[in-house]
Amino acid sequence: MTGIVPEPGPGIEPVHLLAWFDEAERDLPWRKPGVSAWQILVSEFMLQQTPVNRVEPIWLAWVARWPTPSATAAAGSADVLRAWGKLGYPRRAKRLHECAVTVSTEHGDEVPSDVDTLLTLPGVGAYTARAVACFAYQQRVPVVDTNVRRVVSRVMHGCAEAPASARDLDEVAALLPEDATAPRFSAALMELGAIVCTARSPKCGLCPLPECRWRSAGYPAAAAPARRAQRYAGTDRQARGRLLDVLRASITPVTRAQLDVAWLSDPAQRDRALDSLLVDGLVEQTAAGLFALAGEGGQAVSAQAFSQEKRRR
Repeated sequence: MTGIVPEPGPGIEPVHLLAWFDEAERDLPWRKPGVSAWQILVSEFMLQQTPVNRVEPIWLAWVARWPTPSATAAAGSADVLRAWGKLGYPRRAKRLHECAVTVSTEHGDEVPSDVDTLLTLPGVGAYTARAVACFAYQQRVPVVDTNVRRVVSRVMHGCAEAPASARDLDEVAALLPEDATAPRFSAALMELGAIVCTARSPKCGLCPLPECRWRSAGYPAAAAPARRAQRYAGTDRQARGRLLDVLRASITPVTRAQLDVAWLSDPAQRDRALDSLLVDGLVEQTAAGLFALAGEGGQAVSAQAFSQEKRRR
């Protein structure tokens, strides 16, 4: 018996999307002419799980201070962690610093242009590698983030949301124009998901695409329940942030008592947060028992030694 082949969904015509993007494109600093591949890579590190409005001022200050990989590599780990500020997930700052060292020492201070080599850099995953190849080097490679995946899922498959799939890259690659507009098409597709085809309260009346299966089907709800927004207040992440705030504000190592007052509500959670910061290499303990940002602890003791000492107390 011959299987039933599903009817193909509507495509995403470049003419509609690019005309809309010409009018609607946000004026983001990392999109301006003259921005280097390294500076675009920095923006991609910062934009992971962080809104644009929080990234923009920190990115501007960062690239003004450290415009190249070698300049970033020469900075101390503590300086990098301070400059990262309130972007959250500070391990990204540590990985960005490691990436800068690798690019400056192994790639002649130039960010590689091909996806396979980009994937070998510290902190660079599948999305970031393709984003840099596309946006910095104008290559025709598919770039798939949650915004792109949502647009494709709605327009072509009639689903409100779709989980990541092995077919995502091939599906988006098939949509790319064959000419030099492919990188701009990728940026426009991402922009559409970011400001119009949003996860909550999509602005379908502003959508430039004439066909959308999800719209035609009456906006069916997602099959899976919506993910709850990630809580921050009271979490280990917040406790880690409070401890890092104390260390960022001090130019010398601090006592355990100075850290303790930063999180009084749950001493066990505070200990757990400090342990994790030491394990991640973001904080060091000095031989005298003080605590400092990475690189400012002098002859620091290991995280393992700190844990053993804590168990003895």
